[in-house]
Amino acid sequence: MRDKLRFVLFLCATLLLLACANPTLKHLEQGDAYRGQQQWDEAISEYSKAIELNPNLASAYSKRGQAYIAKEDWDQALSDLNKALELDPKLIEAYSHRASVYHAQEQWDMAIADLNKAIELDPKLAVAYSNRGLTYASKGQFEQALADLNKAIELDPKLAEAYYNRGLVYNGQDRWDIGIADLSKVIELDPTNFMAYNDRGSAYTNIGQLDAAISDLNKAIELKPDYALAYYNRGRAYKEQEQWEPVIADLSKAIELEPNLVIFYQELAEAYIGRAYSYGIKGQWDLALADLNKAIELEPRLADLPRSLAEAYIGRAFIYGTKGQWDLAITDLNKAIELVPNLALAYNNRGYAYSNTLQLDEAIADYSRAIELAPDYALAYYNRGINYYQNGQTDLAIADFNKTIELSDDPDLVAAATERIAEIQRRK
Repeated sequence: MRDKLRFVLFLCATLLLLACANPTLKHLEQGDAYRGQQQWDEAISEYSKAIELNPNLASAYSKRGQAYIAKEDWDQALSDLNKALELDPKLIEAYSHRASVYHAQEQWDMAIADLNKAIELDPKLAVAYSNRGLTYASKGQFEQALADLNKAIELDPKLAEAYYNRGLVYNGQDRWDIGIADLSKVIELDPTNFMAYNDRGSAYTNIGQLDAAISDLNKAIELKPDYALAYYNRGRAYKEQEQWEPVIADLSKAIELEPNLVIFYQELAEAYIGRAYSYGIKGQWDLALADLNKAIELEPRLADLPRSLAEAYIGRAFIYGTKGQWDLAITDLNKAIELVPNLALAYNNRGYAYSNTLQLDEAIADYSRAIELAPDYALAYYNRGINYYQNGQTDLAIADFNKTIELSDDPDLVAAATERIAEIQRRK
């Protein structure tokens, strides 16, 4: 018994001496601990100390490269991973990490080449098939993507990221039900995966299951309160329900979190326009005007997405028209046309504004342009007919009123055009 105790003490002492004698290993282990806690700078510091002690340790470079990836420092990551593979050309994890860098840089073929190498070294590495599948999907090669993702799941039926990637591919093909099933599997395997809740919520929105969408997006935000995309997607779901207050609150929050994403500003502008339209239906013109002003204030952010902005100017011009402020209406419609020169509605409405300021030739020109852009635009024919009639061009007026009757599904507009024709014929 005494000999056995002596042997155990000897073994412990030996292990302690080995640990003390191998400070490189200690730095690697500490770096791994920091990496597990997502303390990337501290992890990098420990891996750097390991490299100082052993400059030929490929795994230290690979681990440090992974930490740099987490910080999105692509140049440093690539430098470390290249060095790791120079030292150990069979280090599978370094190929996988380097593929992540290439993927982030949209260098798809280089990412695939590295993942091919990882699979060559370990044909049963499910995560490499999953990552290669995602890369193929990013290239638009969906058949190859699904083949790889199916293989990943075959190799590891519990690999949540493979189901997630396959769900994204299916959603990208508008195969919503299959995509939702895969994302549900992700959530079953990993109930803390906020991205899966977000993407499933977005898919539910796209098939009109708005309560389920909002429930999922609530969960995504609960799991990650600073997840801008979830606020954006929840705003989209509320928008479908025309719940304008939460739409605007969510989109404003998304912009607060990610102020450089133009799509957020576009949706916010459209939300203000939507709420303005809702106010307009109720005759609350001042509230509608205030919202359209807010949409137009977003103009510097919407330079590349002019249509939403043009709609705001058209809406504001309409309100100015209800107030008889035709000059202001024309100014806004000029701006809308400058932004989007092929909007038939803007020409029709400017024609109406010109008509109300007795600029009949300008009005007819605008109605004609609206009809040129939209040959089945019944209201533009009716409005032009009115102006032709006021100009004494009765034959042209009758032709436009007949065209209105032919094209329109609006019984009130058809009745008005019919009455105009009868009036002209009575006066002949």
